[in-house]
Amino acid sequence: MSADLPWPALPSSPTVLIPLGSTEQHGPHLPLHTDTTIAVAVTRAASARLAAPVVVAPALVYGASGEHQGFPGTMSLGTEALRFLLVELVRSLSLWAGRTVIVNGHGGNVRGLAEAVTQLRAEGHHVAWAPCAADGADAHAGRSETSLMLHLAPHLVDLARAKPGNLTPLPQLMPDILARGIAGVSPSGVLGDPTAASAQEGQRLFDRMAEDVAARVSEGHVGPDGCLMHPRAPGAARGRGITP
Repeated sequence: MSADLPWPALPSSPTVLIPLGSTEQHGPHLPLHTDTTIAVAVTRAASARLAAPVVVAPALVYGASGEHQGFPGTMSLGTEALRFLLVELVRSLSLWAGRTVIVNGHGGNVRGLAEAVTQLRAEGHHVAWAPCAADGADAHAGRSETSLMLHLAPHLVDLARAKPGNLTPLPQLMPDILARGIAGVSPSGVLGDPTAASAQEGQRLFDRMAEDVAARVSEGHVGPDGCLMHPRAPGAARGRGITP
């Protein structure tokens, strides 16, 4: 991480990767920092697949998590504050970084992230974003995220408390989520079924995410919302988690 280094040790005009997560409920069995843990790990693994010079910045641990406000532990900046934070951060980074890529681990961040990156690019900054995404992943605190955490931090997963949540497909749930939040559709905060999660599946998902981010950063072109498109799968997933 770049914060571990003295300033003379930083390479000249590096690509800076910023993990962007959240601090929010992830059911009764996963920690509040699940999105941040995944974003940091994916960013580090992707950076190892990229040609130098690359710097991984300290993670942003708060995002736009308003849909989870019905649960203790959730700490949300909101979309507008997130947009402002990202704009000011990238303006600062642009004084020494050659390029900035924000690696997003929470779907609720997408609106603020896209607005910030679009504004920054209009100002002339070399910035884009990439999702921690894998096709087929479920919505929130279900099989996919639980598997990822069993791979990355198994000591923080309490499988004894993992129970199925709301199994309705996310597109059908979105109107109710927008109206009532996650608590209004799932008292446990879980969307999906975490009971079949495994570390092996988590490793497969993680490797796909890291490879996807690395490909987007190294070869992808920037879409209209500032998202780096996968060079061989331009229709690939753009986000992960709940997008309000």
